[in-house]
Amino acid sequence: MKGLKISAAACLASLALAGCVTVEAPTEPIVIELNVNIRQEVIYRLAEDAGNTIEENADIF
Repeated sequence: MKGLKISAAACLASLALAGCVTVEAPTEPIVIELNVNIRQEVIYRLAEDAGNTIEENADIF
């Protein structure tokens, strides 16, 4: 019986402490840094566009 009282008291104490948890929003904005390399695609598009321009204006090159 004594063990039951101690267990009940421990359960009540843990329930009372469970209400003490608080969640707060951060004061600073969340920053996600993405290191993405898009250089290859840009160079490819520029090379293709330059090739088309040279073909279209062959007389000036």
